[in-house]
Amino acid sequence: MTVTIFNRPDVQEFLNELSGLNNKDGDPRMKQIVHRLMSDLFKAIDDLDITPDEYWQGVAWLNDLGAAGQAGLVSPGLGIDHFMDERLDAIDAALGIENPTPRTIEGPLYVAGAPESVGFARLDDGRDTDGHTLIMHGTVHGADGQPLVDAKVEVWHCDTRGFYSHFDPTGQQAPFNMRRTIVTDAQGRYKFQSILPSGYGVPPGSPTEALLTALGRHGQRPAHIHFFVSGEGHRKLTTQINIEGDPLIDDDFAYATRDGLVPHVIERTDADSITANNLTGPFAEISFDIHLTALVDGVDNQLNEQRRRAAA
Repeated sequence: MTVTIFNRPDVQEFLNELSGLNNKDGDPRMKQIVHRLMSDLFKAIDDLDITPDEYWQGVAWLNDLGAAGQAGLVSPGLGIDHFMDERLDAIDAALGIENPTPRTIEGPLYVAGAPESVGFARLDDGRDTDGHTLIMHGTVHGADGQPLVDAKVEVWHCDTRGFYSHFDPTGQQAPFNMRRTIVTDAQGRYKFQSILPSGYGVPPGSPTEALLTALGRHGQRPAHIHFFVSGEGHRKLTTQINIEGDPLIDDDFAYATRDGLVPHVIERTDADSITANNLTGPFAEISFDIHLTALVDGVDNQLNEQRRRAAA
């Protein structure tokens, strides 16, 4: 027997009441959003015949998710972050804006305040001896296509164990290890030395893993490096590159892989290259130029400061 009550007038009036549409106080935008979300939830309960046990199991999972601080992890896992990027792309297309360097998800592990330098930075502290040395460099271009001086390139990535500084459960990493802000030089260039990061997965036994397992999915990510890039008169770019050759590039649980964000990795073994980079042995090299886009009517229409707050 199928019983549905969503369309009953009293239920519709109840939705107006619980979302505050029946009073003049509060935030109109919040009321609009809550009314829509609760309407969708009520209708889903009706349409899918969700039982009380199933509902309260979901509530318990949300409690576990909050206690673990993993809302920012399950969000990309459910494709929400990618959907938001796709929607921003569509908005840009409607405005006639082309993005030579694609945006992609930020992830939940950014930390503000990384040490700043001009032109070059050493990201790692040398203690991860399993790491293969990486030299990455490129030029930041402005909306006019010219090299952009004094642009800020914020970069962060994990170690060979898949752990980020400030979030390392072993406590082995110093603050801001593998995190730096590089200000581009007079030619608009940035360069850094680090190690190739490893891929990693969601914490074993976590609420995020439990959900992905129930969906028949894994929680693994390919090796990648995150970037925020900003410059005067330009929109801030949130992006990341994947490390070429990682088997999960096209199977990222966070759906962050995008065309144009898998640069070629060159293995350098010749003495001239090693000497030129003040190294003592072979290294991997990645060249990656970055193109920013202009402000829209003087405003960065994709800047999201609430993202910092949500991840804190």
